[in-house]
Amino acid sequence: MKIIIAGGSGQIGVLLSEKFTADGHEVIALTRQPTHTVWRTEWWDGKTQGAWSDLFDGSDVVINLAGRSVNCRYTPENKDEILQSRLKSTRAVGEAIANAARAPRVWLQASSATIYAHTEDGPANSEANGVIGGGEPDAPPEWHFSIEVITAWEKAAQAFALSSTRTVLMRSALTLSPHRNGIYDVMLGLARRGLGGTVGSGRQYVSWIHDQDFIRSVYWLIEKDLSGAINLCSPNPVPNAEFMQTLRETADIRVGVPAAAGIVKLGAAFMHTEAELVLKSRKVLPQRMVDSGFEFQFPEWRAAAVDLFKRHG
Repeated sequence: MKIIIAGGSGQIGVLLSEKFTADGHEVIALTRQPTHTVWRTEWWDGKTQGAWSDLFDGSDVVINLAGRSVNCRYTPENKDEILQSRLKSTRAVGEAIANAARAPRVWLQASSATIYAHTEDGPANSEANGVIGGGEPDAPPEWHFSIEVITAWEKAAQAFALSSTRTVLMRSALTLSPHRNGIYDVMLGLARRGLGGTVGSGRQYVSWIHDQDFIRSVYWLIEKDLSGAINLCSPNPVPNAEFMQTLRETADIRVGVPAAAGIVKLGAAFMHTEAELVLKSRKVLPQRMVDSGFEFQFPEWRAAAVDLFKRHG
């Protein structure tokens, strides 16, 4: 296949590019920072049309991952950049697909499981029954901001009437891989410094997906006749307290100092990020993937954590 990955220089883009290339597919990554890689990279500013648009003609798959990282403080400037980087890149990709003489057969558009409401005691959020935003009248303003961004992001992709291209909105949970500077690597580093204890109340759920299952999910979405919103996560979200305990146990770390919500907020400010990333409960189920017959290689967190630690070493 000829696969184009917009925003292909991030961890997920590199993860997919490595696997697709190893499997013999032609990969073209659109990025602000073209580098010498086994696959082809092309410069793109992430918001406007250019010579790169012609590459869409005759392609099989387009995957759009572009968007400013949310791992920052939600200042007015950063919030505007987070939103606009997603809207402009999505519109540019949609226009390139719409203008292609031979359009790709599938467009996989990044989204996030954070679109669902904070859920601890209630049922998990599936695509059909999940609560989109709302349900959080006392939630911090930044929680509402995230919902607004993801909702607008998905609407930007859905605005295109593409008769020849199937559109999938990938509502991904935390994608955990052993790569350096990835989410697992950062959490393991904190745990090794004794900071891997329960975060906040510990009752907030963590929805996650092992990197190998994420890659297999992407292949599945390319091959199967699925469209619209799809949750990409393990079928077994776990409370934060259990998640962190398992991470420590599988890495042979015996001590993990708990951090109350107030301490987490102070720490987040010191690290120039937002406490929402760890305090909001994400209790999500991949119902459409399961119903379509997909089988997870790592459905349970303990087995996934064992594998990640082994490969991280």
